[in-house]
Amino acid sequence: MTPAARTQDCNRAQASVRLSQARAFLDVAELVGAEDDELANPNVSAALAVLAGIAAADAACCAALGQRSRGQDHRQAIQLVTEVGDDGRALARALGRLLDVKDGAHYGMVFVSSQQAKAAIRHATTLVDGAARLLSR
Repeated sequence: MTPAARTQDCNRAQASVRLSQARAFLDVAELVGAEDDELANPNVSAALAVLAGIAAADAACCAALGQRSRGQDHRQAIQLVTEVGDDGRALARALGRLLDVKDGAHYGMVFVSSQQAKAAIRHATTLVDGAARLLSR
């Protein structure tokens, strides 16, 4: 039996803060993941993209639902993200794909390829853009 997902109430102001954090994580992920750059490191880039996606998921949920996931397992947030509106399924899919690389990126025992890091940045961008649309309504 899956435990009930824990949530925390939040508001649009908090959504705005989480979106700002998501954008910052994404900006740094793109910088660190730049090709032919001495700072390029796919694991770090992917890890930052995952953080961007989680923050953006929080922002989307706070903006649309007034609550965000607070469970120990980030995957519990996927179901909540599906409920944010028309883009919910696409945003949830992007979050799921980011979480697929989370352990390898964050804990460094598995090499994250440059292609995986670029895909993580694309998924994070999907979430950041979706959260921004929800917050602009």
